[in-house]
Amino acid sequence: MHVTDMVMHIDNNLGEVSRRTVEKTLAGSQGVIHAHFNDRRPHLMLVSYDTDSTSSFEILAQVARQHLCAERVG
Repeated sequence: MHVTDMVMHIDNNLGEVSRRTVEKTLAGSQGVIHAHFNDRRPHLMLVSYDTDSTSSFEILAQVARQHLCAERVG
């Protein structure tokens, strides 16, 4: 297992419930260990994932499938 972190910027304005839904959806995905929005900067999300099981491109694609626009910022 090789764990890495990615910071994503979500372009959409999401309320609390929508952010928690995105977190749960990503956290339930193969290879994703943790997904959490920054409470002080609600457009930023930290995702920890196993690079042996998934990639940042796949995680961004999962976000896009939720009809959201996002890009990797770190």
